[in-house]
Amino acid sequence: MKALQPLTPTRSFVQRLVGGLLLTLLAALPALAETNSGGASPSLVRVAIYDHSGGSATGPKNLQAFLVPKNGFESKVVTPQQIRDGILDDFDVLIMPGGSGSAQSKNLEDKGREIVRQYVDNGGGYVGICAGSYLASSHYSWSLGLINAKVWDRSHWDRGTGTVSLELSPTGSELLKADKESLPCYYGQGPLLVPNDDPSLPGYEVLATYGSEIAEKGAPEGAMTGTHAIVRSMFGAGRVICYSPHPEKTGGPNSIMAEGVRWAGSGKAK
Repeated sequence: MKALQPLTPTRSFVQRLVGGLLLTLLAALPALAETNSGGASPSLVRVAIYDHSGGSATGPKNLQAFLVPKNGFESKVVTPQQIRDGILDDFDVLIMPGGSGSAQSKNLEDKGREIVRQYVDNGGGYVGICAGSYLASSHYSWSLGLINAKVWDRSHWDRGTGTVSLELSPTGSELLKADKESLPCYYGQGPLLVPNDDPSLPGYEVLATYGSEIAEKGAPEGAMTGTHAIVRSMFGAGRVICYSPHPEKTGGPNSIMAEGVRWAGSGKAK
């Protein structure tokens, strides 16, 4: 009986085998590339910045200077009418900047105010800066009632402007990634926040207090120091953070603003 001879692959067989292996490798390259790069890049936080000024306000411009893709954000200025038309559905967080809280409320109208409340209640983020913090409070008849805070020394709201010291709590330093416990920041007559007693709202967490004060135009000395400068809370499923001063201005500290926006905008499922 003859011994079996080993089979010799034909040229066409080898070509088909090599071709199949190449196709398999090419199909796997995208997955390999994603694995080697650590996976797909995280999505950007989508930021809506309120403005009823027709583009003349500086706050939205200051915010858009650092809320950029390289820092993890994409931002767009939105008008009260666009909010009433439902544009917030396309965003993770709404920023209500400085200006006038009562004017913001008036321009939003009843429909816009209710849309903002529902947006936050359903998981959207809210960031108030100065006027936007007055608006978020539960103090005034025109307020949104998003945070259980009232305004201390309301009669002297027009107390002046200037640089003050922010004293960050341990949680504030960690959340806002502050490199110091005390930071200088511009103050522009923002609300001196203290707890309110609205039973329908949870208490808020203090992230920073005022370590110094502005006491001009008849404002009493000692009233501002120790009041709450940055606070955060929940409203329904949404995250709310309020800044009484202006860390978004040129010179900042912009980083504590960006990190607050990131926190507020990270609660909404995309």
